[in-house]
Amino acid sequence: MSEPTPYASTPVGAPVAKWNVLSIVSLATSVFFLHIVGIITGHIALSQIKKTGEQGKVLAIVGLVLGYLGFVAVAISVLAVFGFAAAGISSTSY
Repeated sequence: MSEPTPYASTPVGAPVAKWNVLSIVSLATSVFFLHIVGIITGHIALSQIKKTGEQGKVLAIVGLVLGYLGFVAVAISVLAVFGFAAAGISSTSY
Protein backbone atom coordinates (compact mmCIF):
# COMPACT_ATOMS: atom_id res chain seq x y z
CA MET A 1 0.00 0.00 0.00
CA SER A 2 1.44 3.32 -1.02
CA GLU A 3 1.11 6.36 1.12
CA PRO A 4 -0.52 9.51 -0.28
CA THR A 5 1.78 12.33 -1.24
CA PRO A 6 1.69 15.38 1.03
CA TYR A 7 0.87 17.66 -1.91
CA ALA A 8 -1.62 17.59 -4.74
CA SER A 9 -0.25 16.62 -8.09
CA THR A 10 -1.57 16.64 -11.61
CA PRO A 11 -2.53 13.15 -12.75
CA VAL A 12 -0.34 11.72 -15.47
CA GLY A 13 -1.82 12.37 -18.87
CA ALA A 14 -4.16 15.11 -17.64
CA PRO A 15 -4.23 18.13 -19.94
CA VAL A 16 -2.50 21.17 -18.51
CA ALA A 17 -4.19 24.47 -19.30
CA LYS A 18 -2.05 26.59 -21.60
CA TRP A 19 -1.88 30.34 -21.09
CA ASN A 20 -1.70 32.78 -23.97
CA VAL A 21 1.64 34.57 -23.66
CA LEU A 22 0.44 37.74 -25.38
CA SER A 23 -2.31 38.19 -22.80
CA ILE A 24 0.37 38.25 -20.10
CA VAL A 25 2.48 40.65 -22.18
CA SER A 26 -0.55 42.90 -22.67
CA LEU A 27 -1.18 43.16 -18.95
CA ALA A 28 2.48 43.65 -18.07
CA THR A 29 3.14 46.34 -20.67
CA SER A 30 -0.04 48.22 -19.80
CA VAL A 31 0.95 48.25 -16.14
CA PHE A 32 4.45 49.50 -16.97
CA PHE A 33 3.20 52.43 -19.08
CA LEU A 34 3.80 50.96 -22.55
CA HIS A 35 0.15 51.54 -23.39
CA ILE A 36 0.34 51.14 -27.17
CA VAL A 37 2.13 47.79 -26.83
CA GLY A 38 -0.48 46.66 -24.29
CA ILE A 39 -3.33 47.61 -26.60
CA ILE A 40 -1.84 45.89 -29.64
CA THR A 41 -0.87 42.70 -27.83
CA GLY A 42 -4.24 42.60 -26.04
CA HIS A 43 -6.15 42.62 -29.31
CA ILE A 44 -3.88 39.97 -30.83
CA ALA A 45 -4.19 37.83 -27.68
CA LEU A 46 -8.00 37.96 -27.75
CA SER A 47 -7.97 36.89 -31.39
CA GLN A 48 -5.61 33.99 -30.64
CA ILE A 49 -7.60 32.92 -27.57
CA LYS A 50 -10.80 32.82 -29.62
CA LYS A 51 -9.11 30.47 -32.12
CA THR A 52 -7.10 28.25 -29.76
CA GLY A 53 -9.19 28.21 -26.57
CA GLU A 54 -6.18 29.08 -24.40
CA GLN A 55 -6.54 30.72 -21.02
CA GLY A 56 -5.83 34.41 -20.51
CA LYS A 57 -8.93 36.19 -21.78
CA VAL A 58 -9.33 38.15 -18.56
CA LEU A 59 -5.65 39.15 -18.58
CA ALA A 60 -5.96 40.40 -22.16
CA ILE A 61 -9.10 42.39 -21.35
CA VAL A 62 -7.53 43.97 -18.26
CA GLY A 63 -4.44 44.78 -20.34
CA LEU A 64 -6.64 46.42 -22.96
CA VAL A 65 -8.60 48.46 -20.41
CA LEU A 66 -5.44 49.66 -18.66
CA GLY A 67 -3.78 50.35 -22.00
CA TYR A 68 -6.68 52.44 -23.30
CA LEU A 69 -7.08 54.31 -20.00
CA GLY A 70 -3.36 55.08 -19.91
CA PHE A 71 -3.35 56.17 -23.54
CA VAL A 72 -6.30 58.51 -22.97
CA ALA A 73 -4.68 59.95 -19.83
CA VAL A 74 -1.44 60.65 -21.70
CA ALA A 75 -3.32 62.16 -24.65
CA ILE A 76 -5.32 64.47 -22.37
CA SER A 77 -2.14 65.53 -20.55
CA VAL A 78 -0.33 66.31 -23.79
CA LEU A 79 -3.31 68.22 -25.18
CA ALA A 80 -3.61 70.18 -21.94
CA VAL A 81 0.06 71.15 -22.01
CA PHE A 82 -0.13 72.24 -25.64
CA GLY A 83 -3.44 73.97 -25.00
CA PHE A 84 -2.00 76.00 -22.15
CA ALA A 85 1.08 76.81 -24.21
CA ALA A 86 -1.04 77.99 -27.16
CA ALA A 87 -3.17 80.13 -24.84
CA GLY A 88 -0.06 81.74 -23.39
CA ILE A 89 -0.66 80.36 -19.91
CA SER A 90 2.56 79.54 -18.14
CA SER A 91 3.42 78.43 -14.65
CA THR A 92 6.42 80.75 -14.66
CA SER A 93 4.56 84.05 -15.12
CA TYR A 94 6.12 86.99 -13.27
